[in-house]
Order: sequence, then C-alpha cells, then structure tokens
Amino acid sequence: MLSVSDQTRKALILPGAGARGAYQVGVLKGIATMLPKHAPNPFAVISGTSAGAINAAVLATQAARFSVAVAEMERVWSNFKAAQVYRTDNWTMLKTSLYWLSAIVLGGLGKKNSRSLLDSSPLRELLTENIKFSLIERAINRGHLEALAITVSAYSSARSVTFFQGLEDLKPWARVRRIGRPAKITVEHLLASAAVPFVFSPVQIGGEFYGDGAMRHRAPLSSAIHLGAERMLVIGVRDEHPDPEPPEGAPVEMPNFALLAGYMLDTLFMDGLYADLEQATRVNVIMEQLEGKTLEGPVAGLRPISTLIIVPKEDIRQVAARHVDELPRAVRLLLGGSGAMDKGGLQLISYLLFESGFTRELIEMGLRDAMEMEEDLRAFLFDQPMETVSMEIKRDLFFEGL
Repeated sequence: MLSVSDQTRKALILPGAGARGAYQVGVLKGIATMLPKHAPNPFAVISGTSAGAINAAVLATQAARFSVAVAEMERVWSNFKAAQVYRTDNWTMLKTSLYWLSAIVLGGLGKKNSRSLLDSSPLRELLTENIKFSLIERAINRGHLEALAITVSAYSSARSVTFFQGLEDLKPWARVRRIGRPAKITVEHLLASAAVPFVFSPVQIGGEFYGDGAMRHRAPLSSAIHLGAERMLVIGVRDEHPDPEPPEGAPVEMPNFALLAGYMLDTLFMDGLYADLEQATRVNVIMEQLEGKTLEGPVAGLRPISTLIIVPKEDIRQVAARHVDELPRAVRLLLGGSGAMDKGGLQLISYLLFESGFTRELIEMGLRDAMEMEEDLRAFLFDQPMETVSMEIKRDLFFEGL
C-alpha cells in the first residue's frame, strides 16, 4: 500500500462547524466507499478548526485504516447527546442564567461570574475517552500522515496560532497575526480550538489562553499550504443559497440576540474560508497566465494548488427546525429567552444541536452530497486532472470581478 508521501500531497481542510460537523462525517463516509477496503488515510495533511479539529484528530489517530476512522467518527456522532458536549442539567442551566444576570445587572460583582454560556467539561471527558493522541506520532512514523494541524486563537497576543504535529523537516512559520508552531497535539488543543467565544470558556495552553480557531483564522488554507499541500479538499458546513430578499414594503423586525449570535457564528466559521478560497483561485489564474516564466522576488514561491470544496446542498437551518425539540428542556429554556427557539434563531441552534436525530440526518446529507460529487472526488483522490473548486461556487463566488 502506498504511503501518503508516494502520492501528490493532498490536504483535508475541516473548518469550524459546531454540531454541523456531522455533515463532514457524512462526506468522509462517502470518500471511504471510493477507496480500497483497507486503505490508509489518503491525506498527507489534515487541518482542522473548532469542531473540525476534533474530526481531524480522530482521522489522524486512525490513519492506518481510513474506513475504521470514519466508522468511529460515525459511531460517536450518530449517538450524540448535548449532555456529552456541555452540561445540560437544570441546576447548571439555572446557575448559568443567574451568573449572566448578575453580570449584566450588577456589573459583574463577585469573583465567580460565569466565563461562558455553557460548561464544556463533558466534551473534555468524551475526547479523553475516545481519542488516543499517542497514535498520531505512530501514524506519522509509519508514513500514513505527514502533519496534523489544529488552529486556535490567542487572546493575549491576538494571533491565529496553528499547532502542528508532523514530520521533523516541517518548519514553523510567521506571518502577520498568524504563526505555525510545532507541538504534540493533546486534548487541550482540541478544546481550545472548539472554545466558541461566550459559548465555551477559553483554554490555557502554556502561558496563554486560547479560543475558537476560526476567530482570527483569516487564511484557513494557509496552514496546509505551509505544510506542503499540493491539492486541497475542503468540507464546508454552510449551503450557498442566499436567503430571499423580503418583499418590498414588508415590515422588518429588529434582530434578536439569537439571530445576531447565529450570524456571528456563521461569519466566524465560514467567511474567512471563502475569502481565502477566492484568493487561492486568483493565484491559480495568475499562475496559468505566467506559465513557463521564471518568478522572482516575493512571488518566487507561488505555485498553483488545486482545491475542491464540498458544501451542503440543503439549508441546514431547516434540518435543525425538525429536531430542535430534541434539545434538553433546560437548554431550550436557557436559549429561549434569547429568541433561539424562534425561526430566526435556527442558525444558532444548528451549531449547538448535538442530538442524534439532527446529527444522523446531517451524516446522511453529507453522504448524499459526496456521492453526487463522486467523479470530482475520485479525480482528487487518484491524482487525475480536476477542476479547481466546484463550477457553481467558482462562477458565483470567485470569478466575479476578476
């Protein structure tokens, strides 16, 4: 069986997703059906942010058998309960509500004010029990992986930090407000990358506190490129169908807290990705025009990189609407005051709905979308000529104004 170093260096990019990360599992399940039964991981570089970081780590630890890794991910995601990610008992929800009320009304008096909306200690337990981080090094040594990259946001230094574990010859990097740093990946890195601001508490690693990796990750493709990627597969979690414009003259309601929070998460997780994809596409177009010419100076290191992106074809908010009642009652009460239980709050709910009915439907959606793109995925996996990103997204997002 070929090792990843014997092939074109492929990278898998798993952006932030929250509960929508189940969609990524479905796409990966589809990819597994396109590979030989006992095939190892086909990606030399696996890069994850937020919930995508957790999926990335599972793939890295089980890199010897890709289908086994995907099956393990599907087992966990298919049986999710919100209580496995954050505490949902009535007492915790009541304490959280009182803490935030006192912070607002009393100006944060007292030393025990809550640092987050939800307590993610169950997630720590889940990750510790299910991910054997020592297997990452074994996968690298056996040639099944070249690098695992986990991106976090540093609160004190205001930088995007990518911690990577990989081959010894991989070098750290430093750019404006973003750096790459070698490290042994642990549960702390995953928890930090998934620590959505206000929702989950920051995580301390060394002498600094870190939060969700999407916050300052303005160039989410760059980590994989620094680590040597030649082809990249991105599994996004937002459909690209814009909401319809309200009828002219129709009354417009003031956005409530839940709508604003959902909008913030959506922007946090996906907007940087699309800006970076646009930039990558522009570079590829320029490189095509300069083919055969010798590049010098700051552009000497530029190279074309083929990128394929898969995103949901359905509106995940509508899927969330069918499963919102599966959330524990205490959580629904806590979120209800913000308007999250209304139609406008479905964006927020879709990121927090860690319940099996919702996650299973997203896995099936991801599988369907992957099989519909089987020809493109096979071209990507088996080093055949391929389009850079999907034609629909290319036309709508990236070539406008070139």
